[in-house]
Amino acid sequence: MTGYARSNGAVHGASFACEVKTVNGRGLDIRLRLAPGFDTLESDIRQLIGTTLTRGSVTLNLTVERQGAGGELYINRQALDTVLAALDELKGRVEAAPPSLDGILALRGVLEQRDSVLDEDGEALRAAILDAVSTALIDLTVARRQEGSRMSVVLLDRLLEIEALVARAEAHPARSREVILALLRQQVADLATDIKLSEDRLAQEALLLATKADIREELDRLTAHIAAARELIATGGAAGRRLDFLAQEFNREANTLCSKSNAVELTAIGLDLKAAIDQLREQVQNIE
Repeated sequence: MTGYARSNGAVHGASFACEVKTVNGRGLDIRLRLAPGFDTLESDIRQLIGTTLTRGSVTLNLTVERQGAGGELYINRQALDTVLAALDELKGRVEAAPPSLDGILALRGVLEQRDSVLDEDGEALRAAILDAVSTALIDLTVARRQEGSRMSVVLLDRLLEIEALVARAEAHPARSREVILALLRQQVADLATDIKLSEDRLAQEALLLATKADIREELDRLTAHIAAARELIATGGAAGRRLDFLAQEFNREANTLCSKSNAVELTAIGLDLKAAIDQLREQVQNIE
C-alpha cells in the first residue's frame, strides 16, 4: 500500500526531519537513508517499522541540521585503497598524467564529512528522533488505512463478480445427469448406427460421466472462500497475506472446475472466473 508522512523536531540547537513513504510490495522491504553520524539509530528505526508495518516497500529519510556544532573530515581508507589499486592497475595500460591529490580526494566516498554528536545532548537528540519516527509511522498508518478503506470497496466488487460466476456455474444445465445422458445417446448414435446399448447401460455410463464432471465440491469451496474473504475485509487489520492465500485457493478451485467441465459454456464461465480471481489477487497483493 502507498502512503507518505513527515515529522519534524528540534533539540539543543539541532533540527531534524523524518520522511517515510511506502509503495506496494508483497513483503516488507525497508530502506533507510540516515544523516551522517546517525547510523547507530538504524536498528531501532528498523524495529519501529517492523512492529508497525508488515507489507510494502518502505523508504525512510532522516536529515539533521546542527547549529554551532562542528564536524570532522575523515578519509575513507577502504575507498582510498580501492582507488589507488585501480590507478596502479591502469598505470601501464593508459597513457595519462598522474592524478593529483586533490583530484583523488574529490572522488566521491574518499573524503567524507561526519557530524559530531555532542555527548551531553546525544541521548536527548536520539530520543527525539525516534519519537519523530514513531509519529511519522502513526501518520503513515492512518493514510494507509484510508487507502485500505477505499480498496475494500474494490475487493468487495471483485467478490460479487466471483459470486455471480459461481451462481452461473451452479445453475448451468450441463451439470445435470439428464443432459449428460442425452449427450451420451447422441454421441453413440453419431458413432455408429449398429451399436445398440440398453437404457440401463446408458444410464450407468451417464452416471459415471456425471460423477467425473461433478463440480459440487469446487462450487461449495468457492462459496466458503467468498464468505471467508468478506469476513476478513469486514474485520479489518493486516489481512493482506490471508487474502492472498484465499486468492490462491480461489484459483485452484477455478482450475479444477475448468478441467472437469463437460460443456463449452461451463468452461467459459470457468475462464471468466479465473480472470476475476486474477484481478482480485492483483489487488490483494497491494494491501497490508
